[in-house]
Amino acid sequence: MYSKLMFHLAALLLAVLALPAAAALNVFATVPEWAALAKEIGGERVQVFSATNALQDPHRIEAKPSLIARARASQLVVATGADLEIGWLPVVLRESGNAAIQPGQPAYFEAASAVRLIEVPVRLDRADGDVHPGGNPHIQTDPRNVLKVAEALAGRMSRVDPAGAGAYSANLARFSERWKVAMVRWEQAAAPLRGVPVWVQHRSFAYLADWLGIKELGALEPKPGVEPGSAHLAGLLERQKATPARMILRAAYSRPTASDWLGDRAGIPVVVLPFTVGGSPAAADLVSLFDDTVQRLLGGLR
Repeated sequence: MYSKLMFHLAALLLAVLALPAAAALNVFATVPEWAALAKEIGGERVQVFSATNALQDPHRIEAKPSLIARARASQLVVATGADLEIGWLPVVLRESGNAAIQPGQPAYFEAASAVRLIEVPVRLDRADGDVHPGGNPHIQTDPRNVLKVAEALAGRMSRVDPAGAGAYSANLARFSERWKVAMVRWEQAAAPLRGVPVWVQHRSFAYLADWLGIKELGALEPKPGVEPGSAHLAGLLERQKATPARMILRAAYSRPTASDWLGDRAGIPVVVLPFTVGGSPAAADLVSLFDDTVQRLLGGLR
């Protein structure tokens, strides 16, 4: 009897030891790119949830009860900021009742705070469309920004979870080394894109254009967040005849109607970029996101 009891106790102990260690930090990321980055920096110490996927417009998300429940159980929120999530995240955070993750608290992190924003509007008027007061929030399309956010996020994770500081620092070092090598590869491959004129569906790629030296002629949207009508598109077609673009850039989550209309009539390719992790079958993580982005852009030159 005693030996059987000891056998069962030993088996139970082995089973417990075989279980993965409980995550020290439950992370609520608003978009896939920051979810992927949190996994890179956090490693096995974090459990990460992304509130959106790559085929959703991050501006227009419903504050569903499921998101509120996730936020309630989180120890760290990783948002883009710059008012990208202004239409839904404040509601999610408020309704969660989780005091630790409210703006201004250490467990609330905004990626935009780690970089310099561009396209800061000179005036604020709702008549101008969905204008972001602090500047363009789509910072993740420039890998130089991703590295800055990674450094800031590692510091914030260490502050929220001091016991994991060593692991976060080591993971950051490994990520930074791989990322810098990859950036050299991307920049060398993308050299033919410098100075190439393009149209964009939405002002999603301003940081990408700044990084690679791509020349944006303008956006298909007459105002940010406003779908173009036939008269506006006809005007763009006339502009295309006078100042030709080589391609039209569209994010995977954007509606194809306007870009396809202009591309067909202008005889130029519409290049659908993944925009974030999961935006294409090839963009499975942060490195492959930029691998695929550069290859798709180069494909638009052919």
